[in-house]
Amino acid sequence: MSPRINNLPDGSSSQRDNLNHQAIEDYLKTIYLLAEEENEERVSTSRIAEAREVKPASVTNMVQRLAGLNLVDYEKHNGVKLTENGRQIALEVIRHHRLIELYLMEALGFSWDEVHEQADILEHVISEKLEERIAAALNDPTVDPHGDPIPSLEGAIISVDMQPMASLQQGDRGRVARILDDANSDMLRYLADLGLVPGTKFRVRDVAPFDGPITLDLGGRGKVVGHNVATSILVELLA
Repeated sequence: MSPRINNLPDGSSSQRDNLNHQAIEDYLKTIYLLAEEENEERVSTSRIAEAREVKPASVTNMVQRLAGLNLVDYEKHNGVKLTENGRQIALEVIRHHRLIELYLMEALGFSWDEVHEQADILEHVISEKLEERIAAALNDPTVDPHGDPIPSLEGAIISVDMQPMASLQQGDRGRVARILDDANSDMLRYLADLGLVPGTKFRVRDVAPFDGPITLDLGGRGKVVGHNVATSILVELLA
């Protein structure tokens, strides 16, 4: 997957030297994930500021610099769009992050609520060689512990038809596919206690009206899931 930050187009080196590489990667990753979440090509600077918990002026300064590096297309009042170079770097960082999360669980015994914070740090520092070794050791996985797709070396991502658990009806059957808020350690521990991890099959026993809780049948056991939590669980419908 290319380009890496150290291999940006000629003519950007003076700007690049004045920027922290980790900050570049963090912003590109944030823009990519927000665009994916909102199913939009462009992301507003206010949404980026909210996600990164910084002032809007700081975001404006950064995206203007990223535009100068040909990593984003920025239009005032019209938001930010990743260029192909920016998209490739974002996908590389996301690949690092999700491979590290899975490796920490599979090889080092971390729990799924612990790995996000560690991966946030390590995603910026592992080499391509280490990335290849981790992927090989895990048999080239396509999803991380939370069900998030792992980009391939070429930047390809598997696509699965999923919908929020909160949209299901009584009698629906499904399989937990992905947990959206994988940085919420408390929620992940709660879901693990319920047994709602990726791959878990269930049937909907009851859906309370007015955004009430959903009651699931998990192997004959009834489990109640609040509406807000159910919106963060993506599922595959089963026949």
